[in-house]
Amino acid sequence: MSAGFVLAILISGFITGGLARFAIPGPDPMPIWLTISIGLTGSIVGAVVGNAISHDNGYLVSFLSFGIALALVASYRRFVQKRPIWGPEALAFPERGLGVDQQRARLQKLGVDPDQLRPDPKKLERARLEAMLQELHRAGVLSDEELAAKRAALDEGT
Repeated sequence: MSAGFVLAILISGFITGGLARFAIPGPDPMPIWLTISIGLTGSIVGAVVGNAISHDNGYLVSFLSFGIALALVASYRRFVQKRPIWGPEALAFPERGLGVDQQRARLQKLGVDPDQLRPDPKKLERARLEAMLQELHRAGVLSDEELAAKRAALDEGT
């Protein structure tokens, strides 16, 4: 095995693990070696199971590999970090897990409180409504005056 081949395998594992982390909402700080391990484990298990089921169907192997990597990230979040996979609490910065203490320390050193990184649901809803009003205005459903009135009503509601 050449060094280039090993490097390609590690990069592939990193990309698969990183995409799996990205697919599940919320922060998942973890060391690079853990991201690579999740990606490689998902790829290997997906390839073995996919080949056993479909006799070398590349599409099934690819999707199964990614699905297993997703399941590993979700399991890590649920059982190691002890937090939900989806919902508002999933967007909170974790308090436990591999590399979480170091990441919290780095953020605090930069002057950022990790516990304040969670988005405010009221601000998110206001931004969503504002975007909908803007889209209606662009589509010609709302005039300039109606848009201004709706924005004023939105401001009064908050």
